Amino acid sequence: MDFVDRHAPATRQWVAEAVRKVEADANRSCDTHLHVFPLPSEWEVNLYLKDESVHPTGSLKHRLARSLFLYGLANGWIGPTTTIVEASSGSTAVSEAYFARLLGLPFIAVMPAATSPEKIHLIEFYGGKCHLVGDPGAIYEESRRLAAETGGHFMDQFTYAERATDWRGNNNIAESIFDQMLMEPHPEPTWIVVGAGTGGTSATIGRFIRYRRYPTRLAVADVEGSAFYPGWVSGDPEVTAPGSRIEGIGRPRVEPSFLPTVIDRMIAVPDARSIAAMHWVREVTGRDVGGSTGTNVAACVELIKEMRGAGERGSIVTLICDSGDRYRGTYGNPAWLAGQGLDIEPHLADLRAFLPS
Repeated sequence: MDFVDRHAPATRQWVAEAVRKVEADANRSCDTHLHVFPLPSEWEVNLYLKDESVHPTGSLKHRLARSLFLYGLANGWIGPTTTIVEASSGSTAVSEAYFARLLGLPFIAVMPAATSPEKIHLIEFYGGKCHLVGDPGAIYEESRRLAAETGGHFMDQFTYAERATDWRGNNNIAESIFDQMLMEPHPEPTWIVVGAGTGGTSATIGRFIRYRRYPTRLAVADVEGSAFYPGWVSGDPEVTAPGSRIEGIGRPRVEPSFLPTVIDRMIAVPDARSIAAMHWVREVTGRDVGGSTGTNVAACVELIKEMRGAGERGSIVTLICDSGDRYRGTYGNPAWLAGQGLDIEPHLADLRAFLPS
């Protein structure tokens, strides 16, 4: 009887220790806070911001990076000498660089040349290397090329985000939201609002809502230059677009992890309004948030208006994806905004008028 044995005890031991280190990182972390956004009590509509910026690497993508590393380790794709390669608009690469350093692995981030200098600095701080490309749509093939060239592993967040996370529970972001809402006036949210980068967060939350039989609806806020909104509206997954100016969300193609069937509504948010909402959130709450959070909150404002107009009571939950300190030179810089042709002042005035003075 013939057989081939490829058991590698030393590699299995390394993988076991690597999994322990990644799991220990999660065990050291507390849950992220759910903040109340100040709305008039007589509206009987409550808005909550789940603050994902408090993760060790400062963004929602810390959850994804942890899941992707565990997925790669469990599948046998990552070993003790594997070079990790990722295509990213920045935040996932920051988080993956952190985990690669934790495991002693080399890391290369393939990113658009327009990625903020602050994110590039963070990746390099964690020991990663940044490989910048002029065309945002070229990051996928360039990542595959580098992985093949180095004998490494292309993590491919855009393909694996929706399957690397356990959407049934196990302390995923959806389960966390519903657990934290239990003692609130409207514990089952009317809406949960998120953006889409990989599509993994909306897939996880949408599946969880259906699996647990909640009446909650899922809205995805999308940005200018993104393929998600036109792809969802038309039902055409082959739609392409120029790419997003709001880092972390919006893609030039409909990504494999984007699951349109779990989304109840998509809301297109102009970039100027996303950035205005980012500044407005800081004015109202004192919390310094990034542009993708502005996109989320801008969409929430429209849903609140709709609920109030219909005399509907309830709650809305959205995410603080990362901190505004990553965007000082861009969304927080008047010269950059002017260079992009973005006038946020009319939107800022409109948002300020939304709340009674």
